Amino acid sequence: MKRLKLKLKGNCPLLATDIRLKIIRMLSGIALPGLAAVMLGLLALPRAAVAGQPLSGAGSTFVYPVMTKWSYEYAQKTGVKINYQPIGSGGGIQQIIAKTVDFGASDAPLTAQMMKEHGLMQMPDTSGGVAIAYNIPGVGKGLKFTPGLLADIYLGKITNWNDPRIKAVNPDVKLPDFPVIVVHRSDGSGTTFIFTSYLSDVSPDWAKKVGRSISVNWPVGIGGKGNPGVAGFITKTRGSVGYVELAYVLQNSMTYGPVENKSGAFVWPTIASSQAAAATVKRIPADFNIMFVNAPGKDSYPIAGFTYLIIYKHQTNPGKAHELLDFVKWIYTAQGQAMAKSLDYVPLPASLIHKINEQLKEVTIQK
Repeated sequence: MKRLKLKLKGNCPLLATDIRLKIIRMLSGIALPGLAAVMLGLLALPRAAVAGQPLSGAGSTFVYPVMTKWSYEYAQKTGVKINYQPIGSGGGIQQIIAKTVDFGASDAPLTAQMMKEHGLMQMPDTSGGVAIAYNIPGVGKGLKFTPGLLADIYLGKITNWNDPRIKAVNPDVKLPDFPVIVVHRSDGSGTTFIFTSYLSDVSPDWAKKVGRSISVNWPVGIGGKGNPGVAGFITKTRGSVGYVELAYVLQNSMTYGPVENKSGAFVWPTIASSQAAAATVKRIPADFNIMFVNAPGKDSYPIAGFTYLIIYKHQTNPGKAHELLDFVKWIYTAQGQAMAKSLDYVPLPASLIHKINEQLKEVTIQK
């Protein structure tokens, strides 16, 4: 009896098409008992070896560094490639609604109405802090910012770095007579949503004139595309200040400082301080629509938030659906969350991961 051997090279599984061709060439000379053995062997192959369909995602630049690591490590482990485009949260939401990607990613949670309308579900995949980074001649790391200072800088009321209000908070810093150049996002951005939610929470003037959204009418400033664009502007532009996800700040060795929180303490953005802010959330709603900017507690960093994965509750492509759910579930394993922590994101607590895994059981797959 001939025996069918499917050779897998390294970590790269044969495509399903290649497997079918091998079967077609060899089935004609196999007796029924041998054929049964062949089919059992195929059933025993890992799904990735038989299917291995690539996945596509788009959205948040906030999550891009860890999404890149997740995608690479998962491909090494399973052979399933994930193509993720960091186009901003707004773009990610648009693409998942248009069904041009398998999953979206956003730092701005969807409303219950939007999810119901489009048949979507969302779940946090990690969280982190939004740092205030700057490039001020002669000023090193550690410039302190209060809620009032940040609101007035972004409202265009503070226009020079030697402003008395900045000096009052930083009496030991020699501040130059140099114009303030405000940098913000130019694209639809979940990082912007977190930052403008914070400003709306701490400044009635900001809340009335500008408000919170993934895209707002900025009173002043220049725009950069994505977290990398804002980081690039700040790095190259003297006198600039902007809001950037912490991982980008650390990876690019940018200058940044602590922000005064609700308890009056000046707190640096770190894993621990963002985790302290997230821990103040006492109730987790069914749709995971959670915000914790300006959180109470002396250890809480005030500009932090979750970033979310967005998928369809009903999956119409069975092969991709299984691959997608396997990838999503893997993100919530100890290994996946440890990768987030290694890049200065906040790993999710076990209680939240349990709720997420329970929600994933609600996904249906078309047969």
